[in-house]
Amino acid sequence: MRKWSLTLLTLSIALTAGHARAQRYDPAFPVCLYVVSRGMTPYYRCTYMTMDQCRASANGQMCVLNPYYNGAAAGGNKRRQ
Repeated sequence: MRKWSLTLLTLSIALTAGHARAQRYDPAFPVCLYVVSRGMTPYYRCTYMTMDQCRASANGQMCVLNPYYNGAAAGGNKRRQ
């Protein structure tokens, strides 16, 4: 009985966990547009350098800062000579 209960518990956890998702942000751009279209899965389009650029093409969608943006960290360590 105990083995059956553990099997059932493991199976139910595996079925409710869902699929793992890939990273949804492009780390090359600091601003992303959260796109929600009818009949499609919502996604992030990270192609903007400024929030104003994103807002200009947002059309009622939401602009967000990219939490995976790596451009600021890469350019911060340069020294002037």
